[in-house]
Amino acid sequence: MKLKSIALLLAGTVGVTAVAVLALVAILDLVNPFDTDRVDRSQPPLLESIEDVSEYRAAVGNFQVLVDVEDDVNWVPSFLAGERSLFVATGTVDAYVDFSGLSKDDVVLSKDGTKATIRLPEAELDEPNLDQEETYLYDQDRGLVNRVQDAMSTDDQSEIYQLAEDKIRTAADASELRAQARENTETFLIGLGKSLGVEITIAA
Repeated sequence: MKLKSIALLLAGTVGVTAVAVLALVAILDLVNPFDTDRVDRSQPPLLESIEDVSEYRAAVGNFQVLVDVEDDVNWVPSFLAGERSLFVATGTVDAYVDFSGLSKDDVVLSKDGTKATIRLPEAELDEPNLDQEETYLYDQDRGLVNRVQDAMSTDDQSEIYQLAEDKIRTAADASELRAQARENTETFLIGLGKSLGVEITIAA
């Protein structure tokens, strides 16, 4: 009987202890003494300057390119040295017409002010703007030597980013983006003139 009573007492003690431990864990989960707080001591952004913009952003091209580059080391197997990278880059290129280049000879207004002829400058392309959320390193194979070097230094991907931008720039240059920008600009000016009671003609 005594053994049975001792066993029941031990079981009860273990049960109470387990409940106490669970309660303590719950409390610590609510009030974690090792919880971290982030303190942002950054200074507020300062406006350095404001520039007048005379460019009409007339079209935007959306581009995606898969950059596949491989760097081999002569006479060395690829599993020892060298690397191959697959990089997905997504970005945009703006096409615009810069009105600041217009001279008084490029805008001819009729005497009664109801008609105008405008000679537009050629549309230009802005620099590629990569979408950081949609641009990423898809896969990379490195040789043993490269992996050791990477472990001892920070991986610099600026070169492959630059290569992706160059490819998107080339694609934009070969596309119809400039022509679309000019067409959109002409439509905009003709519509604007119409709302002001002026018939606008775009000179070739």
